[in-house]
Amino acid sequence: MTEILWRKGASAILSSALILTLSGCGAKPAPAEEEAESETEPTAETVTPETSEPRAVENGSSDTASEWKAKRREAWVDYVQTQAGNDTMHEEIEAQAMKYGDVTMRFTTEVVGEKPENGYPLYIALHGGGEGDTPDVNDSQWEDMQGYYRNNLDCGVYVACRGVRDTYDTHSNPESYPLYDRLIQYMILKEDVDPNRVYLEGFSAGGDGVYQISCRMPDRFAAVNMSSGHPNNIPLDNLYRLPIMLQAGDGDTDYDRNTMTARYGVLLDSLQSEYPDGYEHRVLIHYDRGHNYEDYAADPVQVITNYAEWVSDPANTTPQLETTDSFPPHYMAGFTRNPTPESLIFDLGTRAELRSTEFFYYLSAPYDTKGKITVSVKDNCVIVTTENLEGDFQIWFNEDMIDFDNPVHFSVDGHEKDLTLTPDEELLKQTTADRGDPSFQFEASVSYSDLVSD
Repeated sequence: MTEILWRKGASAILSSALILTLSGCGAKPAPAEEEAESETEPTAETVTPETSEPRAVENGSSDTASEWKAKRREAWVDYVQTQAGNDTMHEEIEAQAMKYGDVTMRFTTEVVGEKPENGYPLYIALHGGGEGDTPDVNDSQWEDMQGYYRNNLDCGVYVACRGVRDTYDTHSNPESYPLYDRLIQYMILKEDVDPNRVYLEGFSAGGDGVYQISCRMPDRFAAVNMSSGHPNNIPLDNLYRLPIMLQAGDGDTDYDRNTMTARYGVLLDSLQSEYPDGYEHRVLIHYDRGHNYEDYAADPVQVITNYAEWVSDPANTTPQLETTDSFPPHYMAGFTRNPTPESLIFDLGTRAELRSTEFFYYLSAPYDTKGKITVSVKDNCVIVTTENLEGDFQIWFNEDMIDFDNPVHFSVDGHEKDLTLTPDEELLKQTTADRGDPSFQFEASVSYSDLVSD
């Protein structure tokens, strides 16, 4: 029988890291008053990642926080023990194939290097190919991807996924998304993966997939890399807390992949200027390259740094070049996921409706709820603004986010309320099982409709 592990790092994930004092309401994520001055393009060496440790509040009584941290550990152990009897999981891991409806996602797994204290990082790699009358091209590309980024990886669990259908969106069919959820859950349990260090990378059709997957389920990943793909008009609002690296060759003119990559880089520049604490990104337009370039190794490559100027007038722009490392794991490994960031932006129109979970970090909403949500949780104050909201949603809490011993002040679309939230073990069990992720355990919730009612 496949061994199921309780990660030794689970207790570290549940531990306090940052002490916040109760000093009144913090500000919601606000646009910058002035456009930030251009800074040096970040590299894997210069980027300072946001802390991945859950936030902690200074409790009026430490007993409550300690009690619920212990209950979270117990709930996780119970979940792991329950999954040990999950025959479907054992069979799919053994077969390296997962089924959803009439599709199958095949995958290969290779463990590289010595396991870090909190578990292995997970690298999910997506192959090129796409639409075809036969599976031959996608099968060949999948075989190539099994070594493409793996060959220069020093440490991690490397999983190469085969697209579920031979379509242009081979990696982002509707059924693909719940299968990625399942794959990550399996890797946490089977391969001792750190759920806060899950990374996604893809080339060509795999790059197409990275755009779609990262924007529809960003809470699953710590960072992503898109190489030589096309965005297909995906909105980027949900990437507020997910770092992304975009790569393309300056001569990759098919489907305008070269200019679309640069334009999406400019879009991310604009979003980061408006929200300076988010939308971390890096854009590499490879100089004098087409669809293919050396992103599979740490060898120095030349990239165009003035991509915004270049894409606006490529014929009359002199490229400004720098030599850099374009190997995706070197960029992505600089980031660890923060499961409960102080602020979130949630575009409810950019989701994957076949997923079994309705969660987005610590928010949840039925799939028929539409609109956009901006939320800030800090110092026992919650600030929520919505745009064009149709339907209801919930905000979830654990003891790392608020002090349950004191009232929580809510400022929601002009409505002000003070509520005392009571932790509930049943909610803890439900949220532990929902995503199978020890970083996404919550003990209390409140609905938007209750917060705006008189």
